[in-house]
Amino acid sequence: MIIGLLIPLLGTMLGSAFVFFMKDEMSARLQKTLLGFASGVMVAASVWSLLIPSMEMVAPSQPSPVGEAFASAAPAAVGFLLGMGFLLLIDELTPHLHIGTDKPEGVKSHLSKTAMLALAVTIHNLPEGMAVGVVFAGAENGVGEISLASAVAVALGIAIQNVPEGAIISMPMRAAGNSKWKSFVIGSLSGAVEPVGAVAVLLLASLLMPVLPYMLAFAAGAMFYVVVEELIPESSSGHHSNLSTIGFAIGFVLMMVLDVVMG
Repeated sequence: MIIGLLIPLLGTMLGSAFVFFMKDEMSARLQKTLLGFASGVMVAASVWSLLIPSMEMVAPSQPSPVGEAFASAAPAAVGFLLGMGFLLLIDELTPHLHIGTDKPEGVKSHLSKTAMLALAVTIHNLPEGMAVGVVFAGAENGVGEISLASAVAVALGIAIQNVPEGAIISMPMRAAGNSKWKSFVIGSLSGAVEPVGAVAVLLLASLLMPVLPYMLAFAAGAMFYVVVEELIPESSSGHHSNLSTIGFAIGFVLMMVLDVVMG
């Protein structure tokens, strides 16, 4: 299980290592494609690995009236909105830089651009770590709707998504004048919050089991917030937006197939 929790971090490290093999600046075409790919992976993981299991956990085994069916979807709806709201609050209170921009957002701060960029990535990686932790917690505690294979699929999907994210963070840092090793280390450390968040959820697993449907949907809502607020706007702006659309389709299908095959 420990290896499973570290899989997403390994994806970030692999992406950050791009600084050793590529030019100082990432091409706009590649960045658009990678952003779209990451968006597709996160959306598919949120739907198949988080939202659907959340609803299946409370769904009645037999056909039920509309009222009961609505009640079974309520935890997923509430958790999803709470996840979106939580990331919105953090986004507003934390000084950070959006990927691909130099304009700071959040509260006023004297932090360097590097520090604000690192904070932005931490915001993005928080829900991903929670997602990994909550699905492994469900598998460990014998929740029927969540198998160990599906938990590993979530970890692998997020790791795949972290590869372009690591590159998108480390490459601009290298282009700004940082050394290759510094860019790699800071890019890699940006993913450290994921195993930390996953372990924290696992340690609280016994307390979280009654609200696991809410937690699954909460992680999905937080991941959707990152996609809608950060990844899609950046990937669809300017030229080559069609490449981000293609990347989204490939990422979505890859994660969907991965989840179905391993789930």
